[in-house]
Amino acid sequence: MSKPLSDYDKRKQISVRGLAGVDNVSDLKTNFNRHLHFTLVKDRNVATKRDYYFALAHTVRDHLVGRWIRTQQHYYEKDPKRVYYLSLEFYMGRALQNTMVNLALENACDEAAYQVPAPRALQLRTQFKLGLDMEDLEDLEEDAGLGNGGLGRLAGTSYRRHRHACFLDSMASLGLAAYGYGIRYEFGIFNQKIVSGWQVEEADDWLRYGNPWEKARPEYMRPVHFYGRTEHHPDGVKWVDTQVVLALPYDTPVPGYRNNVVNTMRLWSAKAPCEFNLKDFNVGGYIQAVLDRNLAENISRVLYPNDNVSKPVALSPVISHFFEGKELRLKQEYFVVAATLQDIIRRFKVSKFGSREVVRTDFTCLPKKVAIQLNDTHPALAIPELMRVLVDEEKLPWENAWDVTVKTCAYTNHTVLPEALERWPIDLFQTLLPRHLEIIYEINQRHLERVASIYPGDMERLQRMSLIEEGGVKRVNMAHLCIVGSHAVNGVAQIHSDILKATVCVRLCSTRDTHLLSTYTVMLFTPLTWSLGYVYRFKDFYEMDPHKFQNKTNGITPRRWLVMCNPGLAEVIAERIGEDFIRDLSQLRKLHSFVDDDAFIRDVAKVKQENKLKFATHLEEQYKVKINPNSIFDIQVKRIHEYKRQLLNCLHIITYYNRIKKDPNKQWTPRTVMIGGKAAPGYHTAKMIIRLVTAIGEVVNNDPVVGDRLKVIFLENYRVTLAEKAIPAADLSEQISTAGTEASGTGNMKFMLNGALTIGTMDGANVEMAEEAGEENLFIFGMRVEDVEALDKKGYNASEYYNRIPELKLAVDQIAAGFFSTKQPDLFKGIVDMLMHHDRPQ
Repeated sequence: MSKPLSDYDKRKQISVRGLAGVDNVSDLKTNFNRHLHFTLVKDRNVATKRDYYFALAHTVRDHLVGRWIRTQQHYYEKDPKRVYYLSLEFYMGRALQNTMVNLALENACDEAAYQVPAPRALQLRTQFKLGLDMEDLEDLEEDAGLGNGGLGRLAGTSYRRHRHACFLDSMASLGLAAYGYGIRYEFGIFNQKIVSGWQVEEADDWLRYGNPWEKARPEYMRPVHFYGRTEHHPDGVKWVDTQVVLALPYDTPVPGYRNNVVNTMRLWSAKAPCEFNLKDFNVGGYIQAVLDRNLAENISRVLYPNDNVSKPVALSPVISHFFEGKELRLKQEYFVVAATLQDIIRRFKVSKFGSREVVRTDFTCLPKKVAIQLNDTHPALAIPELMRVLVDEEKLPWENAWDVTVKTCAYTNHTVLPEALERWPIDLFQTLLPRHLEIIYEINQRHLERVASIYPGDMERLQRMSLIEEGGVKRVNMAHLCIVGSHAVNGVAQIHSDILKATVCVRLCSTRDTHLLSTYTVMLFTPLTWSLGYVYRFKDFYEMDPHKFQNKTNGITPRRWLVMCNPGLAEVIAERIGEDFIRDLSQLRKLHSFVDDDAFIRDVAKVKQENKLKFATHLEEQYKVKINPNSIFDIQVKRIHEYKRQLLNCLHIITYYNRIKKDPNKQWTPRTVMIGGKAAPGYHTAKMIIRLVTAIGEVVNNDPVVGDRLKVIFLENYRVTLAEKAIPAADLSEQISTAGTEASGTGNMKFMLNGALTIGTMDGANVEMAEEAGEENLFIFGMRVEDVEALDKKGYNASEYYNRIPELKLAVDQIAAGFFSTKQPDLFKGIVDMLMHHDRPQ
């Protein structure tokens, strides 16, 4: 059995992570010691491990600063078209190792840290032989968990939120003039603890020790207005009597891969203005006024946990708190948009003309210099806000302003699930953003006039395509606003984009279908609206403007998801085909010539086994369960949600367990099943799914008949750093969502890139993965989208399957009877009731 490389071997290894980007390792040691002394004000007698991490982080950041400044100077001099990526979530993960990899500093820093003697107290505690261990220092960095999942990771650096971080990395590596804009949440996505099998949420105080990667920019602080009223004058409209919150930007460098480009992610923090008219206060009033500053600063206090759930909970006790919370969410959405657009306009106006700086006043050329990408509907207010700026402040005629806005904005849709698409009550809009509601009404009127001219007499179509939904409570349909106000609309996988164009409507036919709705949706829908039946109809928009609709399949950055998290595999690949694949994954096709190369296959298998041994050690330390490193590591990690079908995985685990128990003398292939992910705090069913997984694990892991042939682990607090450990160790990747529900997925790509085999449905990006790799190289099962639609029309009856499949019946009966919850036999009856009576076709 292969053993993990020793620290000595790792230091000797010449890796694709790169040789030193500096000539002298001693320079790194000198800078390290300088930061320890002058930045952190510590010496080795009192320094802690965390001090050493900060000293190393500042040393590495020093190598970014010159590149960062030069990159921004280059953009100013050349005045290229700039991409502004707006997202309420950026799931960046850790920055230290990513920066070292992209700057080719990792080996040099590793060597320098090894040569730096640890303090004597640290040597006595940890028995350091010579110096500092790089992995120990890297583990001290807090995850920047400013996203719920894959959406934030895609924007910033497995989960939907991870994609945004990958986009920023990709754009910097391509040398694009790109900026990420979002909110600097004081508390990110909650930390998940499993206590007695249940999820418990803890605050993610990720800034408690400071953040060495960010730089505050108070000189670019911007005012953001809320509430107030509008005044209409002959010379235009004024928004007056507003409450002002200040947006303070914090900049984080985003380095490209070894190209000297360093782009910027700018996150806004809410600050209350300091204007207190002291004569109006007695002492008590003054103190209260100062304390009330928190109301403004709450805007950037906490990231909302993902509430795309599909089960309602009891409504009455939480309705008032809910609407307060949703007002804060809408404030967050406008806050980031208003601050960002001021920044964009400021940068647009300042241009170079030869050697002179001039103020650009012709806004008709804005689309030639600015591209605003709306990531999901959360930044949808950028459309009416840009119109407000152009019409009210810059005095453009409405038609010109609208033409500029549409050409500037583009919209990425991330889901077709009705509960995930935002719809804001008119009353809330009227109170919080009165001018924007007027603008949205005007946009809608002109939009409907166009619809009526193209489809005369089609009143149902007008109703379906309106930006304003009528009914018991009027609402603004933010997805419709994004489509109408953008020149391009894309899905994030080919199947998803096709569904957007083809979907007739997502229907909620009556109040008896409320089990399909989230807490969020239930509170914003009235029974009248449910009976109406139409929630979203994208096909109408496609028929009217087919040129707008396109596809941009999601991707991942190979820097973090191969080179950084799996250096052994990256090294094996680089030895055969060179290092170009790190920038261009299509180069991996060159590996076809090594398919029958025994040495290559042996090297890949060795790396996989080393990763499994390392992860098995981590699991044993964390969960006190003995893991067989020769077992199949079967992993499903993603948000806990019914459509992602962790329950289907549970049924398979129980069935496999029952088979072993029935025939214990048979030669069973050992399997370690790992499920991980966070449930939204208000999503009861998702929390019950977690409890079921942990309950199954308690039974299976302690059954002597089963032994090490089957183990079940729930991976606590799944996040980027844990993904970087789990994904390289996986043998089997579970991507089993119901066909037509997962927009894309990116975890599927990360697992495949690291050599895991995929078992999955033809959903999301699985479809394109199968096309690229060959369907014979994936384990594809289950219904296709058309099969699900056909079964929906026919009517799904779970009892037919329950009565027809004995192993399934046994598994469901065991859950219902309390086999996995002997002290609480009825604990999972709600899950069984959902599976048998309220489930979608699976």
